[in-house]
Amino acid sequence: MSAWAGTRVLFTGAQGFIGSWVAERLLDEGARVFVLDRPTPELSRYRMRGLHERCTAVPAELMDERSLRAAIERWGIEAVFHLAATAIVGSATASPLRTYEVNVRGTWNLLEACRSARNPPRRIVVASTDKAYGVHEQLPCGEEHALQPRYPYDASKACADIIARSYAHTFALPVAITRFANVFGGGDVNFTRLVPGTIRALLAGERPVIRSGGRMRREFLYAEDAVDAYLAVADSLERPELHGRAWNAGIGYPVTVLELVRQLIAVAGVELEPDIRGSGTPHGELDSQWLDCSAIAAQLGWTPAWELRRALEETYCWYEQELPRVVELVGG
Repeated sequence: MSAWAGTRVLFTGAQGFIGSWVAERLLDEGARVFVLDRPTPELSRYRMRGLHERCTAVPAELMDERSLRAAIERWGIEAVFHLAATAIVGSATASPLRTYEVNVRGTWNLLEACRSARNPPRRIVVASTDKAYGVHEQLPCGEEHALQPRYPYDASKACADIIARSYAHTFALPVAITRFANVFGGGDVNFTRLVPGTIRALLAGERPVIRSGGRMRREFLYAEDAVDAYLAVADSLERPELHGRAWNAGIGYPVTVLELVRQLIAVAGVELEPDIRGSGTPHGELDSQWLDCSAIAAQLGWTPAWELRRALEETYCWYEQELPRVVELVGG
């Protein structure tokens, strides 16, 4: 019997890509998952996997602290996963005020609802990002590195990160923060992202487009490993001395954008060259970013189980099988 069996979990962002992966695992392990009642497009992993039929929608909104507190109290919420966010860097730059509203105000609303509930949840996991670290000359970034973001998405997540830790230390709230690398896997239908966009091009027999010079270095993390890391972080909150901690997780090393695209070309077994349309690093992006993940390995026992090539092969297979269905859902 899983330790999550019967646990009542409030999950924000379950309808998103990585949120759907984590929510599905919790459901499979017997948790009761409650999500905010909001429209979800047919073209989402959440609906494609039928999670909308397995989760319980509650009448609460991230921008309304009272409704969140009411949901926590009414349903006796025992654990919270907060993954809801404006998560696309380009969209965040185009609409910074909306990004700050959702990512920052939404976080303090949820934490205040937890703090003021009659029976506060015993575990609260708040998703930050590796981008919260901003620019550092010394890499990889460990959890002790300063948060010094420059751009709207990065800054909004850094603010949420700091707020979450302040609630843990000021109000003894059982909060942990995740700073994960770039998560990829089957079911990500935002084709502006590197992995799904490249795979879609390859399946169409087209050259994958790189809109930078291709030399930016990034660390990645397969969705299955990300799920394991999220649950390891949630389990850590059984130990009061770990409350308020931030945890890095990634595959363990960086690759350039060009290297990743070439690996996907090899997985596809085609003879195509990337279409490099940019130079240098686009405005609003970091040139290099990767993580020191030694703490989560040493203290929580988490290490990635998926080697990058195998994870890319698994992801490619998902799109190879499901892309016709995705195309049908968007109308051709």
